[in-house]
Amino acid sequence: MGKIIAFANQKGGVGKTTTCVNVAAYMAMMGKKILIVDLDPQGNATSGVGIKKSKGLKTIYDLIDGESSFDEAIQPTIVENLFIIPSTVDLAGAEVELIQIPQREKVVKKLLDEIKDSYDFILIDCPPSLGLITVNALTASDSVIIPMQCEFYAMEGITQLMNTIRLIKYHLNPNIDIEGVVMTMKEKRFNLTNQVSNEIIKVFNKKVYVTTIPRNVRLAEAPSHGLPVALYDSNSKGAEAYLSLAEEILKRSGTPYKKISKKRKF
Repeated sequence: MGKIIAFANQKGGVGKTTTCVNVAAYMAMMGKKILIVDLDPQGNATSGVGIKKSKGLKTIYDLIDGESSFDEAIQPTIVENLFIIPSTVDLAGAEVELIQIPQREKVVKKLLDEIKDSYDFILIDCPPSLGLITVNALTASDSVIIPMQCEFYAMEGITQLMNTIRLIKYHLNPNIDIEGVVMTMKEKRFNLTNQVSNEIIKVFNKKVYVTTIPRNVRLAEAPSHGLPVALYDSNSKGAEAYLSLAEEILKRSGTPYKKISKKRKF
């Protein structure tokens, strides 16, 4: 049975989409069958794996609206074993439309339950908000990974996210849990970074991944080429960090995987 993990943080610019896309790519390279569900109307995960947002592209919005089948909406990517249900700005309108639907918080869950067993992992890239789309993602998920930037405002809003997860656990999805917390954009040279890291570890304890993601130019450049960092520059520090993070996630979940070299050319 597949596992559904949401990547969520209502604070924008924390590396949420970057983490979702690059973890997904490395898991696929390790032999796992992976589906990304892009639930962000900005569609950054979609463009980040090289999918062009053409007029006829079927998206998660079309699935929610009942205007498309999974066969039409699920797109293969440049990475073997990695697939995506794309998103475009059309999804922004879905939040309003969902309000009128019975059991509106469970629309995405009902969709993904149909295909859950066809993948090892389904990774959901959530929008940077705690609206109805994010509530749908968390209701559909077995767990959530929270990317947190190692900067002064990192903890801002995290209480609201935790309250949302608690409410969803109580009312909608009793099985959801925090899969882990990953610290992103880390600058080891800065004292503030270390202070923030210590604060995050105090709050989340063993849920914090040992692997941290550094600030890295190649990591920032990769999405503009429509490539995960593993294909853009597998020898960069950012690529090495995401390979380590993917391994750590799989190890913690007790999932066997195919080892790949950190210096391998893809």
